[in-house]
Amino acid sequence: MVFAFAASVSFLSVNLVDPFSGAIASSEFASEGDRFGGQSVQAFDVAGDYSIDVGQETYDVEKKPEVQLAPASTSEGSGWAPPAVTPDPGSAQAYAATAVAARGWPSGEFDCLVALWNKESGWRVNAYNAGSGAYGIPQALPGSKMATAGADWETNAATQVEWGLGYVSGRYGTPCGAWAHSEDVGWY
Repeated sequence: MVFAFAASVSFLSVNLVDPFSGAIASSEFASEGDRFGGQSVQAFDVAGDYSIDVGQETYDVEKKPEVQLAPASTSEGSGWAPPAVTPDPGSAQAYAATAVAARGWPSGEFDCLVALWNKESGWRVNAYNAGSGAYGIPQALPGSKMATAGADWETNAATQVEWGLGYVSGRYGTPCGAWAHSEDVGWY
């Protein structure tokens, strides 16, 4: 109790002696030139013949430009574009962990799957490669192939994971097989 009181008094005393000692930002502080002698620019001599001028910095805030995920026309057919969805990579990975275990694969296979799909899509359900037309978490080419796993293939992470695991199993045997191929040639 005595320590808490002493700490409170010390904090109050420091702020009374130097009110600018805390890490407080305000728009008014920038206009108060008298803390720095009323100067907007200060010159400092540095190592002999060199000097540096220090002034108040400013910045501009601009509206972030809108990003278009895909062109209006893609390999999926005229007018197809990835739907506007909010990806949830954590939930997709959680689902994939249970799906990998359900196939009887050891946890090391899940680790390979994480590495593979981190590289391919960042586990984003709406990841789209405009150059190739690959789409989704497993980067199916074309993305519409995933319709064999469900009609909601464009937006449902579980549907994409199921299709992707079926593809990996059929083509490479396991996620570690697919990851090894991807590391060797750059794709799977």
